[in-house]
Amino acid sequence: MNNEELILEKISNIEAQLEPLVKPVLRNQELKDDLMPIMNQGMAMLINELLDVGSSFDLSEFFELIKQVMRSTNNIHYSLKQLGNVIEFIQDVEPLLKSAVPQLIGYLDDLEKRGVLRIIVSALDVRAKVAKAYSGEDIDAIGDGFVVMIGLAKQLNDPKTVELIEKLMGIPQNLDLKNVKSAGIGKLLTAGFDSEIKAGLGVMLELTKAMGKLKS
Repeated sequence: MNNEELILEKISNIEAQLEPLVKPVLRNQELKDDLMPIMNQGMAMLINELLDVGSSFDLSEFFELIKQVMRSTNNIHYSLKQLGNVIEFIQDVEPLLKSAVPQLIGYLDDLEKRGVLRIIVSALDVRAKVAKAYSGEDIDAIGDGFVVMIGLAKQLNDPKTVELIEKLMGIPQNLDLKNVKSAGIGKLLTAGFDSEIKAGLGVMLELTKAMGKLKS
């Protein structure tokens, strides 16, 4: 082997030893070449955005903001903690809402089908019309009248009152006005011997006696 061959062999050995070191450099160079256009575009966009800020940016205000954030660290920490609690609450309530909302919609739909919502709307319309037609003093007087009517309705709960009203309401069913005949003095005298007429006169006397108390 001559000198030239020895030199070429050494060069080949050196190239083989340098190859592991050269390949990463080449790869880094290729990566740099690939990223350079993107970096240039990003820098251009950054410059444009900073130019848009322009004179509105004040470095002293920026540092003041940083100091304010540092002073408010406890408040920020507390706010973030409370926000976490709110998020946990929402996560816990969400399944309940998913089941409750359809039930509520179904309940409202049932009220709509039964006409309850229309009744409520109509009642509100009536109240609006009353408020428009009457003054506050008139409405107060009407309210007093309703109170009196409620008191009378309460008195109707008395068993004796209910019994009397039921019997009075049943009287027209037993009357036959089409076949009623005229009655003179004589018939009135002879009618006094009828037991039903006697009972009726007794009832009328009791009612007359009771109505006499209205005078006082």
